[in-house]
Amino acid sequence: MVDLILASSSPIRRELLENAGLSVDCRPARVDEEAIRESLLAEGAGPRDVADTLAEFKARRVAEKAAPDELVLGCDQVLALKGEAFGKPADEAQAAEHLCALQGKTHHLMSAAVLYEDGKPVWRHVGVVRMTMHALSDAQIEAYLKDAWPDVSYCVGAYQAERLGACLFSRIEGDWFSVLGLPLLEVLSHLRLRGMLGT
Repeated sequence: MVDLILASSSPIRRELLENAGLSVDCRPARVDEEAIRESLLAEGAGPRDVADTLAEFKARRVAEKAAPDELVLGCDQVLALKGEAFGKPADEAQAAEHLCALQGKTHHLMSAAVLYEDGKPVWRHVGVVRMTMHALSDAQIEAYLKDAWPDVSYCVGAYQAERLGACLFSRIEGDWFSVLGLPLLEVLSHLRLRGMLGT
């Protein structure tokens, strides 16, 4: 029996949930993330609201085709630097631009999760992590992307802090699971309250 439907194709989110003892069915949400993000930003939404809204949009899209008693989890990550929201890089050139903007500075990584049941949101959380990046030269960024691309093409900020991207950072403050794209502890705490976790 499936405990949770994950509205994502992210292998790391699935792995985190399954490692915590949950049975997960992945059903990626077909949404135009960039169009939604741009629309929200044009309306004056902040990065935290963008992450939360995108996570809810994905959960709702998948929940529309799910059975009423199925629990659907939507997730999204948004990076914020001085109020400016960064999404996934469109290509390697934009990845280099993002890293150039982030180097030597502290930014916030926001990891949103929304649970849908019976066609409506029943729980939500946004984890926020402070990420401080080393000062990097253009040559260092180029060398990093030569090794990391295209693996980081689907990553906000064009880094994978759990892999080669760890070398880019001098300090990470906050929940490690949120860095990976899922505020896992908060999700599990909610599921525990629902009686879905036995330990």
